[in-house]
Amino acid sequence: MKLIPVALLVALLASASAAAAQVHERLSVIANGEKVGSVDAVRTGDRVAIHYDVKNNGRGPTMDEAIDLGPDGLPLRWTLDGKATFGGDVHERFARDDGIARWTDAMGARQAQVDGAALYIGQSASPWALGLYARALLKAPKNTLPALPGGQLHIDPLGPATIGTARYQAYAISGIDLSPDLILLDEQQALFAVLDTGGATVREGHEGDVPALSALATRLIAQRYAALQQRFAHRVDAPVRIRNVHVFDPVSGKRGDPVSVVFADGRITGIQPLDAPASPGEALIDGAGGTLMPGLHDMHAHVSLESALLYLAAGVTSVRDMGNDNAFLPDLIHRIAAGEVAGPRIIANGFLEGRSPYSARLGIVADSEAAALDAVRWYAARGHWQIKIYNSMNPAWVPAITREAHRLGMTVTGHIPAFTNADAMIGAGYDEVTHINQLMLGWVLDPKEDTRTPLRLTAMKRTATLDLRSPPVQRTIDLMASGRIAHDPTAVTLELLMGGRDGKPNPAVADYIDHLPIGLQRRRQQAIAPIANPTDAAAYDGAMAKVKQVLKLLHDRGILLLPGTDDQTGLSVHRELQIYAEAGIPIPDVLRLATLAPQHYMGHDQQLGSIARGKLADFILLPGDPMRDLGELHRIAMVVKDGTLYFPSEIYPAFGVKPFAAAPKLALPKATAKAAGSGPAHDAMDEFLF
Repeated sequence: MKLIPVALLVALLASASAAAAQVHERLSVIANGEKVGSVDAVRTGDRVAIHYDVKNNGRGPTMDEAIDLGPDGLPLRWTLDGKATFGGDVHERFARDDGIARWTDAMGARQAQVDGAALYIGQSASPWALGLYARALLKAPKNTLPALPGGQLHIDPLGPATIGTARYQAYAISGIDLSPDLILLDEQQALFAVLDTGGATVREGHEGDVPALSALATRLIAQRYAALQQRFAHRVDAPVRIRNVHVFDPVSGKRGDPVSVVFADGRITGIQPLDAPASPGEALIDGAGGTLMPGLHDMHAHVSLESALLYLAAGVTSVRDMGNDNAFLPDLIHRIAAGEVAGPRIIANGFLEGRSPYSARLGIVADSEAAALDAVRWYAARGHWQIKIYNSMNPAWVPAITREAHRLGMTVTGHIPAFTNADAMIGAGYDEVTHINQLMLGWVLDPKEDTRTPLRLTAMKRTATLDLRSPPVQRTIDLMASGRIAHDPTAVTLELLMGGRDGKPNPAVADYIDHLPIGLQRRRQQAIAPIANPTDAAAYDGAMAKVKQVLKLLHDRGILLLPGTDDQTGLSVHRELQIYAEAGIPIPDVLRLATLAPQHYMGHDQQLGSIARGKLADFILLPGDPMRDLGELHRIAMVVKDGTLYFPSEIYPAFGVKPFAAAPKLALPKATAKAAGSGPAHDAMDEFLF
């Protein structure tokens, strides 16, 4: 028998022991029923190695992480290296030694004294980190820990959840972002799933459970927002008189003299002189000389239960949803209409994408022209207002899609599909073009270049030196003007994507970044577009300046601009409007575009968009004058939607946002006994029977 040397035997045993100690956790990232990414975590002792990769809509992060855990389960070392969603480099570092925590992220290098436990929040961490946070919080006093770089994290148990035949515990982790993260842990407190209404990140092998997980997410989130609706919706069972306000009239573009505005049962019943006497039993609100203006409109939304309430806090009372989960959105619209949850009124578009490796997993993804036409009919039968076409759609199918949509009474908007341009899509039947980069890229791209990738952002650098007098630009503008083609620019999203610089507040949020929760503050001080050198940065700055020039050119040519954001905070609507003003569009025109113009475009201006007797009570109260400074739009004191009062100062703290303005003084009438009665007497009714 050949003997194995002792040293080799020890090495083999150690290797076997190490292999046995390894724990693998694999998660699948699911969006709209399709796998778009994965998380692969391997734990060996106190060291965890993680690979995270997502590719959806032609983009997504790829990240490698290494974590060394201390005896308390908190990270002692954490490195994150890879690519962010749009391709920017990530090299994040964290270390904790002798009571000092040091970290380097997109905001730079910093350190903090740590007395006791503190939990570092990875800026670019994978979903696996939520399980790490949860285990630490469940062991912490009151389930709360100080967070680095700031704030605190808290975990709330939401009760057991049965998925398939297994039982898990649901939790909500708050303090990272605007809304809590919902997770399921198994009996060993390992992460089973991160919940979302439109998909999930779930343990490998359980992808078939995603519909049940999405339903659970909808139920849990709806419970939260139903409770918030009960707290924040103020329904007054009496006429309400708002005294001493200047009404902004989008028709004249003027801010009027002080008046009183009265509404009851959801409708405006009068605009009266300031000194007009109140009738008995009215509720009184002191407008304090502020501005009353129609509710704002976001013409490019993707609404969630969370963003619905944030929209109201920002004074956005109407939105056009440009693409969503087709089961979730009708349910949300119903819940809002029934008063179960708070949110804007939603006009739904039908999202239509083509099949490719870069497809966005949203709405309906069609793999043939026939399937695309079936999708148009499906959306029309369910009352969708418009069809929105996306990047991977075959341009050759667009004429048939637009013909069918028009036949069924719908219009068509969308991205410019890859390998074509705005001129061709207008010729194919588009009624509107969405995103200003989709419009402008046709002036600088080679037809063979693929905009299904992040190129649709990075190629905007080429527009910095674009001559707007050139024939390609003027031809497109002429087509839009003669064809009355509207445009939804989402300029604020371009500013967010191109204006981000590591360690500096993004100009899209600079006015209010200190009001945001720490996780969102960090993201908004991080470059999004890949910037390799100062030349790249200057090119993106030049591109944003060119965006503003194009906005002014479109407006001057009479092309309707439809302010939209492609964001979910509501606050970004205000910045979209500020960008228009910075472009040189007069503020009265900007405010008209944000209020009456979208309602007219969508056929609702008889009920909405201006403040007049008989119209819906749908407006916002500002302490200041937005005609002088559009920054006043952040400082909304009150929002009225369908006659229900909301005070942003009450709403924002539920999202970790510092309020911008105090609520106005509200004086309710004394309660009086009212007999409902039983209607007219029978003998009186008899007079009207035939």
